Amino acid sequence: MRILVTGAAGFIGAAVSERLLGRGDTVVGVDDLNDSYDVRLKEWRLRRLLSRPGFRFERANVADAAGMDRVFADARRDGPVSAVLNLAARAGIRPSVSFPRACYETNVLGTLTLLEACRAHGVSRFVLASSSSVYGDSPRIPFREDDPPGRLLSPYAASKQAAEELCRVYERLHGLRTTVLRYFTVFGPAGRPDMSPFRFVQWAFEGRPIRVFGDGSQTRDFTSVDDIAEGTLAALDRGGEGPYNLGNDHPVRLLDFIALVGKAVGQPVRLEHLPPSPADVPATWADLTRARRELGWEPRVSCEEGVGRLVEWYRQNREWAAEVGTELGTEVGTR
Repeated sequence: MRILVTGAAGFIGAAVSERLLGRGDTVVGVDDLNDSYDVRLKEWRLRRLLSRPGFRFERANVADAAGMDRVFADARRDGPVSAVLNLAARAGIRPSVSFPRACYETNVLGTLTLLEACRAHGVSRFVLASSSSVYGDSPRIPFREDDPPGRLLSPYAASKQAAEELCRVYERLHGLRTTVLRYFTVFGPAGRPDMSPFRFVQWAFEGRPIRVFGDGSQTRDFTSVDDIAEGTLAALDRGGEGPYNLGNDHPVRLLDFIALVGKAVGQPVRLEHLPPSPADVPATWADLTRARRELGWEPRVSCEEGVGRLVEWYRQNREWAAEVGTELGTEVGTR
């Protein structure tokens, strides 16, 4: 199959693209390589993809209708595009509070632009990466896809909810087969530096205090990027409309996650507690009943193993990874 992957130089997009290539698919990767975080991470991921046969890269912004029309037209010259995986996003709770317009341009207008391009160019399959943040402050734990939503706590959460609704509208109006995936706190090698796992590892290695909002008792369903990539491919191949939770189904207290980081790094860590963030939810936990039943998917990487993989990647790339900026805040992150 020929798959168009947006956000291909992003954390999840690169992992998904690698697996598509590994099973013999052709990938047209789209990314604008913006500076929402240190572009060296995006370039590192992209270099790995460019070395693989079957991968072609297009630098473009998903919110640019003319640019995406060109990308789709160019991709079709080499054969029909079987599906679009929209993994591009301006992700993160805290950045969306500071820069809501950028968040909405990519997450909402970008999704609309891609849906329109699919309709115009005859692409019948669309997969959207959404987020556990759409559950807001729902008191029900674990989160089920059919739970009534809680109050949304950030522009990012609202943008993802809007993108999900756009997919449902295009399925009803135009027969586009869409699948929505809700990711839970994804982490792993070459992860996003605006999320806590990368920051904690960097700060522990470099002997800096680990900054935590609140007392650290909040829990997160930390999920390996490898499991997320496998779940995304399962959804592409077998998924219905969804939405589907993709998480680890084993929430971990933040202080316990930090302890795992310290153990893997091999040195004690120092904590610096800050006031709780109003955009932070106390817990996330994915109910995986639907994903297990309909996708045949199961997470396989434990939190401890995932931390070990991230720490080893950082150790191997420390010369430049130590310079990556991690001072945008200290949110736990939800995607």
